[in-house]
Amino acid sequence: MPLFEIETDAHIIITWADDESSAQEVVDDAYPEDEVLRVTKRPRDSWVISKGALGLTDRTLDPCMIARDCLSKSAGDKVNAIRLYRMETGCDVDQARRAIESNMVMGW
Repeated sequence: MPLFEIETDAHIIITWADDESSAQEVVDDAYPEDEVLRVTKRPRDSWVISKGALGLTDRTLDPCMIARDCLSKSAGDKVNAIRLYRMETGCDVDQARRAIESNMVMGW
């Protein structure tokens, strides 16, 4: 069964389907409000997303790793971790708070 890439106005969907019309039906069922912009039959049966193309190859700039490091250094003290995160990244208080709190929820 071929792999299709379907781009809508709100999503990019990767799915297996027998043909293009079946791929369209997948979108119609899952996202009936979306307008299909493009349907492409992929040449292979797998899908790869390059982390380099997304700019995710430099581990020193990963906000989650920095936030977890700050939480570790502060022994879980949220206020101190926010201060450390701001010093490390140069971001404002709201951005630092969101980064620290989201990583606290994930169980740093």
